[in-house]
Amino acid sequence: MSELPLDELPDAPRRGVLQLNGRIAGTVANGFDWLFRRERLIQSGRTHFRLVLDGELMSVRRYDPPEERFIDLPDGDRLPVNRALYPVPLVLVPPLGVTCDTFDLMPTRSLARYMAARGFRTYLIDWGRPTPAHARLGLVDYVDRMMSEALAAIRRDSGSKDVSLFGWCMGGLLSLMHAGLTQDRQIRNLVTVASPIDLRGGGVVAGLAGALDAPARLVRKYSDFRLMGVDPQKLTIPGWLLALGFKMTNPIASITTYWDLMTQLWDREFVEKHSTTSNYLNRMLIYPGGVVRDMLLRMAIDNELATGRIQIDSRIAEVGTIKASALVFAGDRDTIVAPRIARRIVDLLPTRDKAWRLAPGGHMGVVLGSTAPREVWGPAADWLAERSQPKPVRKRAPRKPASAI
Repeated sequence: MSELPLDELPDAPRRGVLQLNGRIAGTVANGFDWLFRRERLIQSGRTHFRLVLDGELMSVRRYDPPEERFIDLPDGDRLPVNRALYPVPLVLVPPLGVTCDTFDLMPTRSLARYMAARGFRTYLIDWGRPTPAHARLGLVDYVDRMMSEALAAIRRDSGSKDVSLFGWCMGGLLSLMHAGLTQDRQIRNLVTVASPIDLRGGGVVAGLAGALDAPARLVRKYSDFRLMGVDPQKLTIPGWLLALGFKMTNPIASITTYWDLMTQLWDREFVEKHSTTSNYLNRMLIYPGGVVRDMLLRMAIDNELATGRIQIDSRIAEVGTIKASALVFAGDRDTIVAPRIARRIVDLLPTRDKAWRLAPGGHMGVVLGSTAPREVWGPAADWLAERSQPKPVRKRAPRKPASAI
């Protein structure tokens, strides 16, 4: 029996055959790119920026409003671009150990692009790519020296003395420590997302810190060993180990994500998202030993930051004296930083203008996931918009004329 030509088949079977052919072709093309030309699939770092500071390690990027009238969001919505810029610039502060693609992961999941489209003069601190030669860098280098240089450059470029800071994970802690150390009253607003300020309250980070507490006390009591005397070179954490540790917090998902890739290899958009996210996770950076030493001693063992005071080199950062308005987020499914250890920030800050939000997502998903624009970015932008206007000018009362003598 001869086969019917494709154009003579009934509509439903013909559509099925065409769809199957398209998926086979897509699977072959995407599979080839994933194996041999993966750089074509990676979508991170696509948003245009200008450098306003280019240091030996740290640099500062500025993101202007997109040229398009609208930008696309992950849920299919389109956001109109606001070109009437707010006076107070917004500074994005990523954590250490990851690339600054954190805030520019994909065109539809770029916090930098989103905030620029919302009308904020958006800056991003790029901590650079440390090498073993940077092992001696400690918290004081990031919290004081580099962050002060970055904010000075941003103030020169924007013409505004007031700034807003937005930090995820350790980026939020660096922001809090800087504000508490320098007592910079021109940090007008602070937004933190999944920042672990109290390391005794649950989650993977708190669990590891708690496990170190008892052994550290015994070592202090019965020996002369002191962590501050350890060579930072020996404490430096390589990027591959950070990546492995992150994946081990959810090993099942790390395996099933590759199964998802195999079953959806025909879908170009899915393959691009998978490749971009995998590339981001696999390119984690060296954690300088000096920072590791400071964090182990000051936060993991002594849990200083939970009290509102933490020693940075020879000085004290007083988080409990920060006057900035604050918006604090946590992910409801975050197994790394449990919500209750992030919420402690609200209790410590003395300002009356502070708010707490629990958003859907895990540690990464809460700020990078498909629901982040709706659940975190949008609410943060709305909150910042109200607090990024020019300060009202206070009128001085007229002087009373001097009484006649």
